[in-house]
Amino acid sequence: MKITIIDYGAGNIQSIQFALNRLGFEGILTNNADEISSADKVIFPGVGEASSAMKKLKNTGLDELIPTLKQPVLGICLGMQLMCNHSEEGNTKGLGIFDTDVIRFSNEVKVPQMGWNTIYNLQSPLFQGINGNEYLYLVHSFYAPLSENTIAITNYETEYSSALQRYNFYGVQFHPEKSGIIGEQILKNFLNL
Repeated sequence: MKITIIDYGAGNIQSIQFALNRLGFEGILTNNADEISSADKVIFPGVGEASSAMKKLKNTGLDELIPTLKQPVLGICLGMQLMCNHSEEGNTKGLGIFDTDVIRFSNEVKVPQMGWNTIYNLQSPLFQGINGNEYLYLVHSFYAPLSENTIAITNYETEYSSALQRYNFYGVQFHPEKSGIIGEQILKNFLNL
């Protein structure tokens, strides 16, 4: 199986590669359109700030490529947020894959949300074999509200989408590569789609 990890200079790439290695797979880190298009699975990671990450995608033409992909694509953290219509972070226009906007937590709670929190109301093969209320690792100041694309929920100040799905596109707000055995199971489920 050919797995590509989109390289656009905004990522926590090594921990994703290590997690794939533990599952017996290798991820090719690339920003080459042909490599990405010909992959069986595509992982779209992201750590950092939305507007500068989107600029990097535009500079390489990946902003045009990603929405056209036909194979399963998994956006992680900022990757998921960039797949939405818009983010309040840097007033950033997203890729428009998920029909929702990304907004900031209020100052009523500690921002960023950092650490372990539960996911529940799981509605996708991505969560096969996983019970609700498992703990996963999150670190983020912005979130996607509940929408018709929501396939898992987390509560921090309010209920929000900890995972989204539309067609072949999946997004998770948490970091499966840093979430122990449950995160590995989610990655394995993605690779089995």
